[in-house]
Amino acid sequence: MVEQQTIRLEGSAKEALELGRNRLVVAGVLFAFCFFVLAGRLVGLALTGIGQETDEHVAEVRPKPTQVVSGVRAPIYDRSGKLLAVTLDTVSLFADPSKVLDAREAAEKIVSVIEDLDPEQLERKLAANRNFTWVKRHITPTEQKAVNDLGIPGLFFREEEKRVYPMGPLVSHLVGYTDIDNKGIAGIEKYFDDQLETTDDKVGEPLYLSVDLRVQYALREELSRFMTVFQAIGASGIVMDVNSAEILGMVSLPDFDPNRPQDFPKDSKFNKATLGVYEMGSTFKAFTTAMALENRTVSLRDGYDATDPIRIAGFRIRDDHPKKRWLSVPEIFMYSSNIGTAKMAEDVGPKRHRAFLDKLGLLRRPVVELPEVGAPILPPRWNTLETMTISYGHGLSVSPLQLSSAISSIVNGGVFHNPTVLRRDVGEEVSGKRVVSKKTSNVLRRLMRLVVEKGTGRNANAEGYLVGGKTGTAEKAVNGRYKRDALVTSFVSAFPMNNPRYVVLAMLDEPKGNASTHGFRSAGWTTAPIVARLISRIGPILGVKPVDEESDAIRKAMHIPVYSREKKLATF
Repeated sequence: MVEQQTIRLEGSAKEALELGRNRLVVAGVLFAFCFFVLAGRLVGLALTGIGQETDEHVAEVRPKPTQVVSGVRAPIYDRSGKLLAVTLDTVSLFADPSKVLDAREAAEKIVSVIEDLDPEQLERKLAANRNFTWVKRHITPTEQKAVNDLGIPGLFFREEEKRVYPMGPLVSHLVGYTDIDNKGIAGIEKYFDDQLETTDDKVGEPLYLSVDLRVQYALREELSRFMTVFQAIGASGIVMDVNSAEILGMVSLPDFDPNRPQDFPKDSKFNKATLGVYEMGSTFKAFTTAMALENRTVSLRDGYDATDPIRIAGFRIRDDHPKKRWLSVPEIFMYSSNIGTAKMAEDVGPKRHRAFLDKLGLLRRPVVELPEVGAPILPPRWNTLETMTISYGHGLSVSPLQLSSAISSIVNGGVFHNPTVLRRDVGEEVSGKRVVSKKTSNVLRRLMRLVVEKGTGRNANAEGYLVGGKTGTAEKAVNGRYKRDALVTSFVSAFPMNNPRYVVLAMLDEPKGNASTHGFRSAGWTTAPIVARLISRIGPILGVKPVDEESDAIRKAMHIPVYSREKKLATF
């Protein structure tokens, strides 16, 4: 049996033991106090619901999702699959002003890393009595990192999508653009907005346009070059397949960058090729001549006396290139005689004249897959005077698109097709309606070639491509009056004229003459050279092989008797 022993501490050892015991008791009391305080706080938060405030508030300040972010908007391509418009992921910056501690300081810091923001405007937004405001939509990854590094309370990022146009201004008027929420508001983007948009119910469908970027680039470059040379205020041009009516190139200058349309003036967004309507001058003589031949009111052997100007209802019709003699029908066309053409139209009469132009689609708004389409401006009445002036392109305003479509039908064998900016399938049958006979179409091809060989369109000749066409020079109508110092010059052409495949139209708005044109500013001097350079560039691209224009086969194919009564201009 072990005897239990009791240890007794005395002196300093006993004091140390008592001190340690007291400290342990005090620590226990403090821990217990803290526990009760925290427990009480948690109970209080649970009873008041304050603990749920953060999540609810965050949800409140988050922007509501828009429809377009439910998926990716479909891309747009040119006819060979080159990308014209695409949607990319991006990030936007927003703020909850109620959480921003110092609006001025925050604004200064943000502007130091996103320089295009207005500091005063940003400060007002950050100081506003609200819980959400956009700081900037679609910031770059660099900007996102820089803002994140600032560590400013109350700033948040949101993932979004942004429409991007890799070709910039090159096809701006055709493709159009979207707003900041990716909603189409111009061009193809607007016309096919529903088809391109991806929603919860469907996936957006890509679009393949008829435009060929190579042709588009050459067209824009040549128009820009001559717009500068002749100090014009604008220009437009179209390249169209005459058999399918596909538009391979369409340019309106000045243009804009669809990636930042807000930085360009309103005038830059006006599509002169489809929305603008103009009196197209003597290019209309092609329609008048085709109409007269089709109605058999004249033959190539016939002609009219163009010695003196016509005076009718207080108006005077004269020739810009007067020959002051009798002119055959080919001569009237070749020399662009207003007098001869007006008399030719008078013999057809106003009723048949109007019906013929209507068949060519010149009296109604054209049908094409764009929202920016202008309606022609018709005269309030259409009697003999109107028929005579419209015969040479005055008194009726149409768009370059209408003119190109109508000329295509004149030279393609006589069938009108609605123009399209969408790529057709290979071998696709294109519906159309006959507007002139094949015989009339064949005669007009030769007459248009005659203009380039011997007439007012010599400067449009592109060696080997058998260019044919017609000049058009008209004074601009401003507030109901013609402005003599402001011209619209155009040249509408087709090539190769032995078997036309493409129509090319070039137009300049208010060109000025210079030393190279001896001061002249008419179409033969200012727009015909555009066509010559352009066809030389795009002919090889489009697979048109140059021919020997002096060969017997070509001369025979393009021969047309002139029936001139001027001895020195014997038939050729």
